[in-house]
Order: sequence, then structure tokens, then C-alpha cells
Amino acid sequence: MEDTQIRRQATRVFKKSSPNGKITVYLGKRDFVDHITNVDPIDGVVLIDPDYVKERKVYGHVLAAFRYGREDLDVLGLTFRKDLYLAHEQIYPPVEGRPKHSITRLQERLMKKLGPNAYPFYFELPPHCPASVTLQPAPGDTGKPCGVDYELKAYVGENQDDKPHKRNSVRLAIRKIMYAPSKQGEQPSVEVSKEFMMSPNRLHLEASLDKELYYHGESIAVNVHIANNSNRTVKKIKVSVRQFADICLFSTAQYKCTVAETESEEGCPIGPGFTLSKVFSLTPLLANNKDKWGLALDGQLKHEDTNLASSTFVTDPSQRENLGIIVQYKVKVRLCLGALGGDLVAELPFILMHPKPEEEIVPTAETNATPNSDIPVDTNLIQLDTDDSLCIADHDDDIIFEDFARLRLKAGEGDA
Repeated sequence: MEDTQIRRQATRVFKKSSPNGKITVYLGKRDFVDHITNVDPIDGVVLIDPDYVKERKVYGHVLAAFRYGREDLDVLGLTFRKDLYLAHEQIYPPVEGRPKHSITRLQERLMKKLGPNAYPFYFELPPHCPASVTLQPAPGDTGKPCGVDYELKAYVGENQDDKPHKRNSVRLAIRKIMYAPSKQGEQPSVEVSKEFMMSPNRLHLEASLDKELYYHGESIAVNVHIANNSNRTVKKIKVSVRQFADICLFSTAQYKCTVAETESEEGCPIGPGFTLSKVFSLTPLLANNKDKWGLALDGQLKHEDTNLASSTFVTDPSQRENLGIIVQYKVKVRLCLGALGGDLVAELPFILMHPKPEEEIVPTAETNATPNSDIPVDTNLIQLDTDDSLCIADHDDDIIFEDFARLRLKAGEGDA
């Protein structure tokens, strides 16, 4: 019972060591939130073996890249990857004269716990950096999936441009995410009409959603009102939710995918002079779209644990090409009039995101710590191995060290 209480009150810290065990990276979280005006800083501590490093240096870098081809296709030095953001920093020895960032409470506690060979690092992402997005792989694909991902790396080298060796470097997959805004926008609504030859009046369609912002897993209510003043007949109504993914590479390409749909003949046919009001309910879920290759998903480290990609906020249109993948959603309402009459179509854009997690109650043991030191476990959306053998709690300090879980794919393994 005491161990359970200690685990609940402790701060979780993730760690990963190089294959030779000479450097180890400690990180307080793996999800970094974009608050539109600023992004959570990537800060942690690197523990080094000075007898191994000697006169060399330890560098850290953060890379955001858009991978648009499989790694096993990289040949002759060509890579199917576009770097979107890259930052470097010398971690050891500390650079004299460089402006120093204030040490966070968690870094301070880690340095005190790990000893004099622990050195802090700090990276600050600009607000226009892209969110982590993964493109759903085709059946049988192995290796790292295509999409926008982030990597934090620490390595030993003579200078910053040295090619890191696997034996003395640490690579950690991290994620940049954004939560839904606290306020709803305007309720989406649209009106469209269609004229026909030899018809005195029009076919009129009004469609609206009950709100603009939806959370993942939430049902979308689509209100449809049809006034048929034409001489044609509406035979069927189709309503669908479509995902639009703009791939921003050297030229922009757009991919469209239906993620939820329904059709109804109830109340149909709607002949001349008749009206119909009806509410359709759709729930876009990844579980119903597992077979669709190239569907945009929220960036994930574990293949099974994710959802449809969240909507992308474009705060600066001039930075669109640096976002890698821009995801949008629209509800499409289609009135089918038959082969001769054609269709009448209306589209309603909406936002699909995760709600911002509620602030957790700080346990008694943590009340004396600053807010930066409290890392609520539930706000980390990435699933991790929680084998007790990987967790080490120190009774003198409320920190739990937990190894990074490995990225598990259905057909193989890759490094996390």
C-alpha cells in the first residue's frame, strides 16, 4: 500500500540511455503543448560519464521532419524527408558567455539527485512549428510511418557536425500537440439553391451543425432542411464527414477521405412543393477507418493508440509550407436527384480536436513544489510500458524514473 501511495504522489521522469550506457537523457514529459502564442519548452537533464567523454563534447538537437517515403527506400544519400525545424545546443561542457535559461524545478531536483555529472538542456520551439501527424500505413508496411514527427537526440562528438554513432547517442521520439480552444466559434450553417430549366422556382437546401468544435469520439448533429419548389424530385440524401489533408511539400497536394457517412431515403422522394426537416448524426472514428491508407492520424509512438488527426490551426498563412500536413474537416450534404437532375451539395467546415485536460489536484507530498515540477501522468497521451521493474522510486525524493517504451508496430519494431 505504501508503494502505491509513493507512486501516486511521485513525479514521473522518463529516461533513456545510449547503448554503451555512457550518456542518459532524463525528460519530464513526451507531449509538448502548443498554446498558439508559445510552445512548452523541451527541457531535461543529460547524465554523462566524464571518463568516457574526456575532451569531446555532448550535443543535443531537436528535429521536426516530414517523412514522405519509407526509410528502406532511402538510397544513394537521398532521403524521402523534408526537415521543417532543426535546433542544436552544446550541452557539455556548458558554453561560456551564452545566455542561460533559468533552471526549472524538475531540472534542479534531477541535478541534485543525479550528481555533478548531470547537465541541463533547454529547447524552445517556435509557435509556427507543425503538430505531430502520422499517415496511416498500408497493410504490410513496416518501419517508421510517413508523417510529421519530432526527435530529441543527445550524442557525443568532437564538434556539432559529427555524425552521431548509435553506441554513444540517445534518440527519443517526442510529440507536439495542440488542444481545443476554450471558446466555441460561430455555429456553421450554409444555404444553397439550384435552378432547373423549365422550372419556375428553385430547390433550396439549408444545413447547419449544432456547434463548430467537436471532440474526438463526439457525435456530430447535422440539421438539414429541404424546400423543393422546383419541378424535380429528391430521391435520396447522403451526409458524410470528410477529412482534407494538404500535403505541403514542394507543391501542395490535397487528399480527401470520407471518415463517416450515412444516407437516408426516409421522407423521400421529396416531390415538387414538399419540404423536409431532418437531423443526421455521425461519429468520425478511426476504428471504422482502419483500412484506409494515407488517412491522417494524430502522431503516435504506439501504433494502436491514436485517433484521427486533429484539425490544424494556421495562425500565420505565410508559414503554411512549414506545417508539413494541414488537416481540416467538413460535413458534406448531398441531395441526389437522379441521373438527369444531378446533385445539390453543401459543405460545412468544423473543428475536431482533443479537449484541454483539466488541472489535476496536486497530491499532499507535492504541495511545496512549484507548478513546473508537477507532471500529471494523465495529460500524456502516449501509452507507455508500466512494468514495475522499469520504475524506481526513491523514498528520499518523489521522483520515479521510467524507461521509454519502444515503438511497437504490427509487423516489426523500431526505436522509440
